Amino acid sequence: MKYALVTGGSRGIGRAISLKLAEAGYAVLINYQSNQTAAEETKQMIEQAGGAAELMPFDVADGKAVEKVLSDWQTAHAEEYIAVLVNNAGIRKDNLMFWMTDEEWHNILNTNLNGAFYTSRFLAKYMMNKKFGRIINIVSISGITGMSGQTNYSAAKAGIIGMTKALALETAKKRVTVNAVAPGFIETDMTKDLPQDELKKIVPANRFGKAEEVADLVGFLASENAAYITGEVIKISGGL
Repeated sequence: MKYALVTGGSRGIGRAISLKLAEAGYAVLINYQSNQTAAEETKQMIEQAGGAAELMPFDVADGKAVEKVLSDWQTAHAEEYIAVLVNNAGIRKDNLMFWMTDEEWHNILNTNLNGAFYTSRFLAKYMMNKKFGRIINIVSISGITGMSGQTNYSAAKAGIIGMTKALALETAKKRVTVNAVAPGFIETDMTKDLPQDELKKIVPANRFGKAEEVADLVGFLASENAAYITGEVIKISGGL
């Protein structure tokens, strides 16, 4: 069986990606930190569509927890491995830098940047041994252009972009690709507090994107058809 791990896979973009990978034939490991109800709903949606899924709760910001959960899973699946990793888990805590607390800075970097490092470090070696793997990092246009009030978030996402490009060079010879997807404004719980009517005016497509549109791109990057694409950052932002 082919396995895919989606961090923050219980809702929003993560849920859409989990459903897309299940549709592609992967048994999906749905990671979440606290919202078990949403994770179970995603699992049921996958199973009702004929796919396979299991819940994998852990805090991506806790390196020891990541190591333990993934080690235990690998021990229980000695003949198998996680071939696709989607680093989607992320949080926002916007504030202007001169008002930003140490906690607001470190929490965002720990979850967004360190979390992607912990999971990628553990799983990349198995992908390289098997000579196939896909690591897809969900970043943001905030990490490319910067955004006022998001110095912490922009820094974390920019860090993942740099990690993506460097790791891609380390794994390419072993047929493991590493890419980043940079969404713009997508309709999710994370953006529900934003003034959509105002922000749509600066988006050339004149709308927010849908989580399913991001998932379609991730599904392609996870496929065999994307074998020659690595180290790339692909924007999905309606032209923003």
